[in-house]
Amino acid sequence: MKLIKFLLFGILFGVIMTKSEAVSWFRIQEMFRFESFHMYGIIGTAVVLGALGIFLMKRMGLTTYEGKPLKLQAKEMQVKRLLFGGTIFGLGWAMTGACPGPLYTLVGHGVWAILVVIASALLGTLVYGALKSKLPH
Repeated sequence: MKLIKFLLFGILFGVIMTKSEAVSWFRIQEMFRFESFHMYGIIGTAVVLGALGIFLMKRMGLTTYEGKPLKLQAKEMQVKRLLFGGTIFGLGWAMTGACPGPLYTLVGHGVWAILVVIASALLGTLVYGALKSKLPH
């Protein structure tokens, strides 16, 4: 039953990504050229709703989907790491015209070339996992 919930949530997410035009290469390029507020509005709304959701989950004492208490711990701000990682993320986003969120939505739309982007993202994750112990953290 839990898998059905995740599937339905994924379908809802795909519909929202499509209707909000967050899967549009044109909208993403507009954002990176500072020509439109559209994508910034979507991202800002997601940040506000996420923060509100976490606040409410803590306030109401809700648990994770596994029934465990919600535990969020503050992390130390490491500016160099964030700038480096954010730059790599942003370059990939700008070059492919796709944020990781809607990649699978694009596959659902029949944009088969995005499978190369997904494979590249997975390969990058695999390489990071292999090199993680050797990288400065």
